[in-house]
Amino acid sequence: MNFEVGIDIDAIAFVNAQNEKSRRVIRSKLEILNDDPFPGKAGDKELLELRHGIQIYRLHISHTYTAFYKIVGNRVFITEVTTIDQAHKKYKFLK
Repeated sequence: MNFEVGIDIDAIAFVNAQNEKSRRVIRSKLEILNDDPFPGKAGDKELLELRHGIQIYRLHISHTYTAFYKIVGNRVFITEVTTIDQAHKKYKFLK
C-alpha cells in the first residue's frame, strides 16, 4: 500500500535551508514514509503519545534531524522537520 505524503510549507523551508548533503539525506529518509509510515523493527519511527490524547509520529533522520508527522487513513502529513536538539526541547514538556 502506498501512502500519499504531504509536507508543511515551514518544514519544506527548513529542509531547503540545509546544505546539499543534508537536503539529500532528509529527502531520502522522508521518502520511506510513502511505503510504510508506521513504527517497526528498524527503530527509526516512533509513535508519541502527547498530552490531551494527541498522537504524533517521529522519524529519526541520521543523528541530526527529526521529522514529525501524522497518519490519517492512507495519508501522511509531515508537520515539522527540525534538529534533534530542537525536537527534544519542544516535545519533552508536551508528554
